[in-house]
Amino acid sequence: MHGAGGRSAALDAQRLSKFKSRKRVNAIALCLSLAAMAFGVFWLIWILFETIRLGIGGMALSIFTEMTPPPQAETGGLANAIFGSLMMVGLATALGTPIGVMAGVYLAEYGQKGWLGNVTRFINDILLSAPSIVVGLFIYTVVVAPMKGFSGWAGVLALALIVIPVVIRTTENMLSLIPNALREAAYALGTPKWKVIASITLKSARAGVITGVLLAVARIAGETAPLLFTALSNQFWTSSLGEPMASLPVTIFKFALSPYENWQQLAWAGVFLITVGVLLLNVLARTFLRNKH
Repeated sequence: MHGAGGRSAALDAQRLSKFKSRKRVNAIALCLSLAAMAFGVFWLIWILFETIRLGIGGMALSIFTEMTPPPQAETGGLANAIFGSLMMVGLATALGTPIGVMAGVYLAEYGQKGWLGNVTRFINDILLSAPSIVVGLFIYTVVVAPMKGFSGWAGVLALALIVIPVVIRTTENMLSLIPNALREAAYALGTPKWKVIASITLKSARAGVITGVLLAVARIAGETAPLLFTALSNQFWTSSLGEPMASLPVTIFKFALSPYENWQQLAWAGVFLITVGVLLLNVLARTFLRNKH
């Protein structure tokens, strides 16, 4: 009896020791996690604070009504850059979204096991992780150099190549979450597969697909490197996509590196506009995703 009691006490002591050890490890891991979170949040808050502080200081009605000014000018704005960004981002989204959605539908509904689906998925993963400057250099090689000139169309193609893999991945993932029971019930009623996809699976995943499109737009809204190789920039207003076109990211890049105070102020105003735009797009994306559930 005494031997059994001694073994039980030893086991209890061992369990207590392990419990205390796990508790210490858990506390250390929790402290490290909180420290890492605080480190990241600190820099995020600092960046947002500086963006708001310096960006609001440069905001004025002339930002939306006047062209980019020469150095040391008393007035000036970003109207041509804002218009160029809206046009190129809008056209790139309109071009890339249908391609991305159709490719995502193929991967989710037809290409789960085939070799073509696996190859497409592999290529899409490469495009998704490729640096944007590589995309810009590719479009420069195949479009800008043969045409012997920068153009807004080249910028649209570069941004569309960034949109497509994001939309493909999101569309495939959202369609994969739709229960197969919905498809099987529609097939049992004699519904053709194309109609099942259009009326049931794609409609059910609509909020998730829209979220992917919004996230793709938020990504390309601040891209600078592809536009440096394709659309370049333009100091004046132009609505022709066949010639160099101004954009907010490139204008910010050029103005922020300049020694002129008026250009630097406009650069911070442009940063503020892009930050607010991307924030609104992310809020919209989260709203659509929340409504999905």
